[in-house]
Amino acid sequence: MKQLALGVLLASIAGAACAADLPAPNAPYSKAPAVVSPAINWSGFYIGAMGGYASENTSDPIGIKGGFGGGTVGYNWQFGTIVAGIEADGAWANVSASESMQDPVLGLITATAKVDALATVRGRIGAAFDQILLYGTGGLALSDAKASATALGLTVSDNKTQTGWTLGAGAEWMFLPHWSLKAEYLYRRFESVTLFAVSTGALAVNSGQFGVNYHF
Repeated sequence: MKQLALGVLLASIAGAACAADLPAPNAPYSKAPAVVSPAINWSGFYIGAMGGYASENTSDPIGIKGGFGGGTVGYNWQFGTIVAGIEADGAWANVSASESMQDPVLGLITATAKVDALATVRGRIGAAFDQILLYGTGGLALSDAKASATALGLTVSDNKTQTGWTLGAGAEWMFLPHWSLKAEYLYRRFESVTLFAVSTGALAVNSGQFGVNYHF
């Protein structure tokens, strides 16, 4: 009898413990809170690669145009939804135009105007919407301007560094942790330089470019 009484007592205690873990019959059902992924933080250092296409902002049908490609380095600071930063890029370029003419003495002469390098150092400021960053940008623009002429199988050339300014806008998408894709438009305006003792005049260029960045 003692064993039976002890067994009944233990069974009663176990049942009470299980009942204590069950919700009350009329208690409202509460769903476990969803796990929320942390918001994207754009702050920090990044490097990347970029490339695009540029064309002279002119009505002249032989205005220079062509592609370019290179690298990017930058740093962002985020304050709430506002993101500010500084970025520098440099690219090899083949933005050019050529014109040929027939000379009675020298034969065929081909003259080429070309930008064979582009670079900028720019500030950026914009708004972040989690994975999307929309921004405006502006700063210093540099290019390597080159003029050449070919006749009788010989080529002579002259080149100078052009300085100027740039303004533009862009959008960037953080599609994976640490990785982003970028699309950007830049208007660049360069000061006149002298090539072969002739002033080139100011040069205005429109460019569109895409890039991929790795964020540390």
